[in-house]
Amino acid sequence: MANKPKPALARRLFRYALLYKKTILFALLILFAATAAQLAGPYIAKVIIDQHIQGIEKPWYAADPATVPEGVQVVQYQDRSFVRSDWLENGQEIPQQWEKASISAIGASFYLIVGDIPPGAAWSPVSDDRVEVVSDGQTQSYPAAKLTKEEIIQFYSYDFKPVLWLIGLYVILLLASSGFTFIQSYLLQSAALGIIQKMRTDVMNHIQRIPIRYFDNTPIGAVVSRIANDTEAIKELFMSFMATFVVSGVNMIGIIVALFILDMKLALLTLLLIPVFVVIMVVHLRFSKIYVTIMRARLSDMNAKLNESIHVMPIIQAFRREKKTIEEFEVLNEDRYVNQKKQFRVFSLSSRNAVSLIIGLVTAGVIWKFGGDSLQAAISFGVLYAFIDYLSRFAQPIIGIFDQLLNAQRAFVSAERVFHLMDQPAENEIVETSEETVKRPEGHVEFDRVSFAYTGEEYVLKEISFEAKKGETVALVGHTGSGKSSIMNLLLGFYEVNSGSIRIDGREISEYSKQELRKHMGIVLQDPFLFTGDIKFNVSLYDSSIGPEQVKQALKDVGAAPFIEQLPQAYDTPVVERGSTLSAGQRQLISFARALAYNPAILILDEATASIDSETEGLIQQALKVLSEGRTTFIIAHRLSTIKDADQILVLHRGEIVERGTHDELMSKQGRYYRMYQLQTGETGTARSGSLTSVQAQGI
Repeated sequence: MANKPKPALARRLFRYALLYKKTILFALLILFAATAAQLAGPYIAKVIIDQHIQGIEKPWYAADPATVPEGVQVVQYQDRSFVRSDWLENGQEIPQQWEKASISAIGASFYLIVGDIPPGAAWSPVSDDRVEVVSDGQTQSYPAAKLTKEEIIQFYSYDFKPVLWLIGLYVILLLASSGFTFIQSYLLQSAALGIIQKMRTDVMNHIQRIPIRYFDNTPIGAVVSRIANDTEAIKELFMSFMATFVVSGVNMIGIIVALFILDMKLALLTLLLIPVFVVIMVVHLRFSKIYVTIMRARLSDMNAKLNESIHVMPIIQAFRREKKTIEEFEVLNEDRYVNQKKQFRVFSLSSRNAVSLIIGLVTAGVIWKFGGDSLQAAISFGVLYAFIDYLSRFAQPIIGIFDQLLNAQRAFVSAERVFHLMDQPAENEIVETSEETVKRPEGHVEFDRVSFAYTGEEYVLKEISFEAKKGETVALVGHTGSGKSSIMNLLLGFYEVNSGSIRIDGREISEYSKQELRKHMGIVLQDPFLFTGDIKFNVSLYDSSIGPEQVKQALKDVGAAPFIEQLPQAYDTPVVERGSTLSAGQRQLISFARALAYNPAILILDEATASIDSETEGLIQQALKVLSEGRTTFIIAHRLSTIKDADQILVLHRGEIVERGTHDELMSKQGRYYRMYQLQTGETGTARSGSLTSVQAQGI
């Protein structure tokens, strides 16, 4: 797996998006409809302004009422009929006796002139009945009529109804846009949540198959951060950035199309802004990614430090390391704070600030270019209004994308970390197993010249060979670091041997799937782990084949029933995280019952009696006799008194088996095992503690 080329990050994220392609595509269709409804607003406003509000300033004709064809809209004023040019049908012939007329707004007043006035001329009132008109540098005075409020309403009489219809259409489009926006937002965010749910499930499934070696070298807090924090950051990519990017992209395309419909030159001017914004985004991303990467790394380090501190809080307080721990955390926190400030500085300079400045300058330039007296000759008021409206709308998606760039960068950095975890080489796939599919082994275990190193050539096991027949009890003893736990880790398949082979019933364990290998193995550790739940759950672990009676019997066999039945809720008593409300001995008994309930063919006890007092140890010894009957048992023990009845005792020293035999055989040899046993059964306090520290100090 490690040798395969990794697909591009964006491509891997896209694959997850494809899982919800139908939902996303439907949301995009709804988005197009919402965008069309939104962008219709300025165009409707342009129509209202140009065709109706400013329609009064279009060319008019003054005619004798008798010469106006039937069906043509007219306004009666001073015994004459006035017909606006756009009320006539295209190609309709204008009678020669009709006179041209014009109406123009000067300040808050409207003036009517009957006569041929050049288009775009500037009007200036001299009195209520006379107006000067300036055109091409020439000034000419015309008789004019200042219209009253009632007369103005009369000239607008045919515009009221269309304006009301257009306003009604605009309101309907706003409501439709709001509804469409809600639907597309809901669909896109639902898809994003589904994508992240799938990704978290994939990560969780994958880490169940990552070899134990990876977790030996990776802080737990870092792994938790990738599953919890980093996937949450990726969620923002799909929920916020993807939605914003798609919405903004569609809006920008719609705005550009609308601008081309309005005016070709203004549309081309807007297109020139896109490369400018792209350059700003590239610069922003280049500088910002450096800081975002450091910020995510420090967050992971802080989680790891917090996780470690909480787990070893008694040690920290006992050795007065609180201040030093806080200082170490503060170094990480300060580094993240400094880089976050730098990232915000880049964001503040290159995002909303830069976009607003550029859009503002362009808007001011357009108003200056087409403003003043030349406006009507260049573009209409309606076009100018619509352009400014569209330009401000054009800024919104650009600003939206900039605002989401930080989330996007966090998401991509987090995605790199999550996919790095998912790219870790995994063991064979998790498979559902049952008693029918996995045959219970006899329990004949063979180690044949096994050598193993955790790193490089630093071998912790060297040419280990031994045989454990069905039903035998094999004990492993030796000082700390001699290789006892490593042998059991290899047997459980947590690590692969460097050389040699391990066989169960004559079959290489490398031929088993990890689940098949461990299906009929039971293990009890020195530091037992209890899950959040109740006592029954911690024995059965929700295995449907283990009923309540089997749970109670297992607890009874190991001697745990008396103290459990004295608890307020007995077997239903809740267990908090790690079983901290129970004593070490009680936790050990429950974990021992767990192994017994699963009825393993091979049982591994890794210093399982280290936390048991002398009275409880007697109960355990009785349970061990029942438990060991008919199954192969491996015992790693520092208390040599617990392994006197073992069929075979292997004494390890620096990764090698230096002695082997029964208790009596090894005692008769008076070698390393003899000296260890004598030391433990002596009268010194150190010996009674069960520790081999003194043995190691003497070089035994």
